[in-house]
Formats: sequence, C-alpha cells, structure tokens
Amino acid sequence: MNKNHLFIGLRVLIVIVAFILGIFAIYFIGRLMIPFIIGFFIALLINPLVDFFQVKTRMPRGFAVLTSILVILGVISTAITLLVNEIIQGFSYLSRVVPEHYKNFAVYMENLYNETIAPIYTNLLHLFRDLDQSQRSTVLDSMQFIGENLTNAFSSIVQALGNGLYFIITKLPNFATILVISLLATFFISKDWHRIVKALHKKIPKKVQFRINQIYEGLQKALLGFLKAEFKLTFISAVIVFIGLLILRVEHALSIALIIWIVDFLPYLGAIIVFLPWVIYSFSTGEVFLGTGLSILYGLIVLQRQLIKPKILSSSIGISPLLTLFTMYVGFKLIGVIGIVLGPLTFILMKIFHETGIFKDIWAFIVGSNRKNTGEKD
Repeated sequence: MNKNHLFIGLRVLIVIVAFILGIFAIYFIGRLMIPFIIGFFIALLINPLVDFFQVKTRMPRGFAVLTSILVILGVISTAITLLVNEIIQGFSYLSRVVPEHYKNFAVYMENLYNETIAPIYTNLLHLFRDLDQSQRSTVLDSMQFIGENLTNAFSSIVQALGNGLYFIITKLPNFATILVISLLATFFISKDWHRIVKALHKKIPKKVQFRINQIYEGLQKALLGFLKAEFKLTFISAVIVFIGLLILRVEHALSIALIIWIVDFLPYLGAIIVFLPWVIYSFSTGEVFLGTGLSILYGLIVLQRQLIKPKILSSSIGISPLLTLFTMYVGFKLIGVIGIVLGPLTFILMKIFHETGIFKDIWAFIVGSNRKNTGEKD
C-alpha cells in the first residue's frame, strides 16, 4: 500500500510539473511564434473559401489561397474605407462647429469667473487678511501642497500620454513585420494544409487525434460564440446610441454611433471615453438638456449590457446564465476586469476537458492501472 501511495505521489508530481512546463512552453514559444500562430488561425478561417475556389474554379490551391487572401483584404479595405469616410464627415462637421462651441465655452468660463469665482476669491482674500501669522502659514503650506499634487498629477498624465504615443510609434515597424510574416505564413500553411493534416494524422495516435478534435471543436464553438456575443452586445449598444442621438437631434448621429461602436470593443475603456468628456463639455457650456440626455443614454447602454450580457454569453457559449454570471463575478474578483472575459472561457475549457475525458485520463494515470485493486485492498 505504501508503495502504491508513493507511486501515486510521484505521478501527481509529474502531472503538476508537466502542467507548469506546458504553461511556460506555451508562453515562450507563443512569443516567438506569434506570426505563425496568427497565420495558422487565419489559414484555418479562410480554408472553406480556399476549398470553394479550388473546387468550383479548378484553380491550383496556391492560386486559390492567394485569391482568397486578396478577396478578404479587399472586403476589409472597402469596409475600412467606408467607415473612415463616414468618420471624416463627422470630424468635418466637428471642425465647423467646434470653433463656435469654443467661443461659447470661453464666454461661459469668463462669466463663471466674474460671477462666481472672483467673488469667492475676494471673500477668501479678506478672510485671509484677518488671520494671524501662524494661520496664514498653514493656509499657504496647504495651498502649496495642493498645487504641487495637481502639478504632479497633470505631469503624470502628460507623461503617460507621451509614453503611450511613443510606444505606439516605436511598435509600428514591429507590427508591420508581424503582419507581413503572418500573411506569408497564412499563404504557405493554407497552401499545404491538406498535406500538413495528412502528415499529422500519420504521426499522431488515433486516440490523441480524437481528443484533439474534440478540444478543437469545443474551443472553436466557445471562441466563435464569445466573438458573436461581443458583436451582438456592441451592435445593440451602437443602435441604442444612434436612436438616442437622433432623439437628442445630434447631427451626424450615424458617424458618432459608428465611432462609439468601434471604441466599445476596447477593453477597460469602451464608450465612456466618448461620453464622459462630451457630458462634461455639455454641462460646462450650459447645454443641460444635451448633457442630461447623454448621461441617460450612457446609463441605458451600461444597464442593457449588464442585463443581457449573461444571457447572450450563455446562449452563445453554451452555459447557463446564472453560471455565466457566477464565472464572470469570480473572474472579476480574482484578476480584475479581464476576468469578466477569462472567467467564462476558463470554465468552458474545464468543461471541454471534462466532456472529452481528459480529466479521467489524468486521474487514471495518477492512480495507475491497478486503481480498482488498490481500492479493494484499502
């Protein structure tokens, strides 16, 4: 019995070490192979289109791959062109109205200073003169401390923006290189796809192939379901924004809704980076109706996402709404905002491993082939 327990302990250690080494291998190899991993997934996505061109037009597979890539790039370029054109029209409108709004804002701030800030400053100055020397020193020290903190905060914001801009500019050549290599990898992988699959089938045991196919199908379903859910959520938000802006009689509502739809995909930020400065500006310039309407509109967006996100995610990735909400909450508490996404995906991965019998295989390896006999002896 002790010998069996020793072997079980060793197998548990082997599983743990293999798991840790696997994570490190995926991390380091993934960093080195990013263009080829991207190329593999792009090839996987375009293979149905490549097969269609190859079968229907009887063109060589290499030419079918090239045609598919050009067609997809053409569609993406056309969509981006239309979107950029709509955004340019929106910015053109802003360039016409912003100067007038700036003048109004300057007049508003001048009136605010003359009617509110200046009297308060005068009263504080009279109050300051009535203080003794020690009280004046305390007030001056406090004001100096506040001023230094505000200056440091502003400097930190400017520095962060500058560092972010520098990071983006310096990474552009690297991004371009990765993009080119990814497209080349896509071409060669898709061109030799059937040959690669055939070679892998010969090398990999049937049981492992079956497990890999099950995991792949489950992950594909979960990933596509998640992307579909995110698209639905952001699209619904964009429609609500568009309707709300029409009600508020905001010009170029479609352009603004499209911009908000794009930024809504950004993690951590989303539509708030558009609405927050807009609301502040509206209230600052005395446009209370617009500011209130935008605040209500953003509240509706947040509310609808919180209400329907668990339902849409559950229907898209195949787990119940309550369980989806639970995994989102646990992920959020453990690792923050990104956990809202990783929580359900991690649970789905565990579910796939359970359904495909991987956990059973690991357990069978740990307890050994004499699991039943061991249980009887115990």
